[in-house]
Amino acid sequence: MAEEMQLINTSENNFEQCLKCSICTVYCPVSAVTTAYPGPKQAGPDGERYRMKDPEFYQEALKLCLNCKRCEVACPSGVRIGDIIQQARMKHNTHRPKLRDVMLANTDFVGKMATVLAPITNFTLGMKPVKLVMDATLAIDKHRTFPAYSSTKFETWFKKEAAQRQEAFNRHVSYFHGCYVNYNFPKLGQDLVKVMNAIGYGVHLLDKEKCCGVALMSNGLYKQAKRQGEANMASMRRAIAAGEDVLTTSSTCTFTMRDEYAHLLDIANEDVRDHLTLATRFIYRLIDEGSVKLAFRPDYKRRMAYHTACHMQRMGWAIYSIELLRLIPGLELQVLESQCCGIAGTYGFKKENYPTSQAIGEGLFDAIRESNVEAVVTDCETCKWQIEMSTGVPVENPISVLADAIDVEETKKLNGL
Repeated sequence: MAEEMQLINTSENNFEQCLKCSICTVYCPVSAVTTAYPGPKQAGPDGERYRMKDPEFYQEALKLCLNCKRCEVACPSGVRIGDIIQQARMKHNTHRPKLRDVMLANTDFVGKMATVLAPITNFTLGMKPVKLVMDATLAIDKHRTFPAYSSTKFETWFKKEAAQRQEAFNRHVSYFHGCYVNYNFPKLGQDLVKVMNAIGYGVHLLDKEKCCGVALMSNGLYKQAKRQGEANMASMRRAIAAGEDVLTTSSTCTFTMRDEYAHLLDIANEDVRDHLTLATRFIYRLIDEGSVKLAFRPDYKRRMAYHTACHMQRMGWAIYSIELLRLIPGLELQVLESQCCGIAGTYGFKKENYPTSQAIGEGLFDAIRESNVEAVVTDCETCKWQIEMSTGVPVENPISVLADAIDVEETKKLNGL
């Protein structure tokens, strides 16, 4: 009997499985709006075959990739196309990060500085002359609106207002809040604490949390990203050893730490991965198994649309947020067709990328305008910035919607608290 032949992968990201069907290029949001980008098939599996022979085949056009992972979602063979492209950039790009890139990537440093004088920071960043100067000197596009900074960090609020009362609960989770919650929008973190307390869970913060590193990776600061990633994994291991799962409220932070740490930064996370999850997924699974129940305000009435962020699409977790929102009786929810918003973190802030970023998002912006909803819901904070700037429609995280809709006292009663 003839021995069965098996295809052996010689690359890290299984490009040998590529069928050359070009489905990835059809679904690529960048290829749809510009011919400057060769497309994921050419930039990924096809290009890698040449780069393995000679690094000179590396193309600077690969920096146009959003790392949205929609190519990987579309691929019928499971090729990690996005990872191939990002690893090529890590290995072959010879340009050092610019001052702009370092500033955009170091969210913790900039956030700490900005929150000290938040009202002045926000006013200054909104001034047209300041935007023109940043456009001319840093190549941060003058049309881009910056997210507002909070005067009080989430960590400060938590330690002062919430930390002590968490010890009254028998069950606990740890919370990776991320830069956005800490420096820009503490209310989202407060909303998570409100919901988790209502269903009988206390919330702890990780003892040492760093930015997830996604902005560092996209701006070429890979060594710093790896240091921060290893610190996060060590902190999460301590939480898991104490019997706590680690919850997040950002789809991109979650995807980066679960999937890109191992693939791109060579950070071991197998023991952490299954204990790290989005809060909406954690809560929905508790409800689905009958462990907790929710009660909602009878006067809560809203009409909203759900936008599936790219990394949420890649993880396949949009269903958890959508179904959790559908449990709210007074919420009329429209699920939008999944489209990239175009911002891709710091990508859409850069002058050279801004036109591409906006062109990519135009289909989504039109769909939101036509939906005639009062607000959009999404699990990604940078999608929020892009949608609000480009449509004028407010955007909320599913956890904040849940926190507004829930009847806390009735929920506590239902859960025997």
